[in-house]
Amino acid sequence: MKVYSHSRLSTFEQCKLKYKFQYIDKIVPEIEKTIEAHLGSSVHSTLEWLYSEVKEGRVPPIDDFITYYTRAWLEEYTPDLIENKGQDDKFYFNKGVQYLLDYYNRYKPFNDNTLEVEKEIFIDLDETGEIKIRGFIDRLAYNLRTGEYEIHDYKTSGTMPSDEKIEKDRQLALYSIAVREMFPDAREVKLIWHYLFFNKRIESKRTLEQLEQLKKETLELIRVIESTTNFPANKTRLCDWCPFKPICPAWNNTEVYTPRFEKQKRLFD
Repeated sequence: MKVYSHSRLSTFEQCKLKYKFQYIDKIVPEIEKTIEAHLGSSVHSTLEWLYSEVKEGRVPPIDDFITYYTRAWLEEYTPDLIENKGQDDKFYFNKGVQYLLDYYNRYKPFNDNTLEVEKEIFIDLDETGEIKIRGFIDRLAYNLRTGEYEIHDYKTSGTMPSDEKIEKDRQLALYSIAVREMFPDAREVKLIWHYLFFNKRIESKRTLEQLEQLKKETLELIRVIESTTNFPANKTRLCDWCPFKPICPAWNNTEVYTPRFEKQKRLFD
């Protein structure tokens, strides 16, 4: 059985050499997580806790909400996350505080019938079930008013996507296939992105025909990945956030890292 993730597919599309470093060579970079990624994971963890409490019938006070975020931030924070960013840790920490305050004040008391948080899902792409997509839904809700299942995803990016990019988004569309399989009564599945930097919510839907086409395209991409033997670098502005930049030949770096297979806990899926 072969299991892929949206992030793995996106890495191949973004830069084939990064894909090789990460998923084939399994190189563990010296700095495994950027400060932006740390901010994102701390915010996600806090929102997961919030809705776990709500599911149990409790709405945490806003002070407890921010206290939890502070604890989540400190648990995984290391000074080496800040590198050539031009900002200190307080800048990024405070961004997260603002994201969460805006979200809390906008959506309290969070009574939108949340069913699951960080729900693990699998999607069969082929008829034999040998090739699967694995993912985690940030939050799954059932809207009692509209009768729609809702997939909620939190983004901490400082840029807004174009309408075209939203309509072509693969991740939540794939997740909606899993939701339809889990809930055969699902007439509609709404895709919802919360862009926390802008305190903005974006919604979209996919037809059954679009989802079927997406499965075919995703399977074709995986077959391309598995047949690829040449992995060139793709030099873009995203390189500044790549943990493999110090060893990338596209940046005239020649240092060779030895894959550390003994490391059990990896950042990458």
